[in-house]
Amino acid sequence: MTPENTQSRPWWKHDSAYVDDGAQIGDGTKIWHFSHVMGGATIGEGCSLGQNVYVANGVSIGKGVKIQNNVSVYEGVILEDYAFCGPSMVFTNVRTPRSEFPRNTSADYTVTRVGRGPASVRTPPS
Repeated sequence: MTPENTQSRPWWKHDSAYVDDGAQIGDGTKIWHFSHVMGGATIGEGCSLGQNVYVANGVSIGKGVKIQNNVSVYEGVILEDYAFCGPSMVFTNVRTPRSEFPRNTSADYTVTRVGRGPASVRTPPS
């Protein structure tokens, strides 16, 4: 683990990870190899994002969340404090999944909320 520019920010990312301008990252969070956090994402303090994690715009991640390797967290996903996402999870949040019709607005996606701890998924009624 080689710290990158740790003196100018209170969180850490590996040299191969991308964190876009505008992303809000909490103190003590670690972002590992080949991960990408988009500019409209919010990540709480003390989180761990494993290797090859993707966090989209409009995602909210609480404090103390652990996300294992190869997880994709798409727009509309809310991970509450201390939630756990196991390896290779992908959140499917499209209301009507079809490859023929592209999704271009936030209205095309449903909110997916993961509560505290593992495997506590609940989707609010629409």
